[in-house]
Amino acid sequence: MQYLVSVIDDRTGSATPDEMTAIHAFNERIQADGHWVFAGGLGAPSSATVIDNRGDEALITDGPFVESKEYLAGFWVMEAADLDEALKLAAEGSRACNRRVEVRPFL
Repeated sequence: MQYLVSVIDDRTGSATPDEMTAIHAFNERIQADGHWVFAGGLGAPSSATVIDNRGDEALITDGPFVESKEYLAGFWVMEAADLDEALKLAAEGSRACNRRVEVRPFL
């Protein structure tokens, strides 16, 4: 089963060199162990564009869809046998990036 592990932060590009080293080591390990599907960091919410095409025309606006101090700064998509394994991996990822994370299964 695949899980989205969202990294929660309040700044963009805030990882220290030591945190980046730990993140790269974690990424290499989950790749070697077969848990890696995809991962990436995201730009600041100010770089977002929101598109709402539910009406007659698409409405395009700058900025995030919600105003919040914390936001999705990056993510991993991981393969895990079950939620317990995903939570264990996410806890290791949280330690590596020194940020809180949220775990959600794909439907």
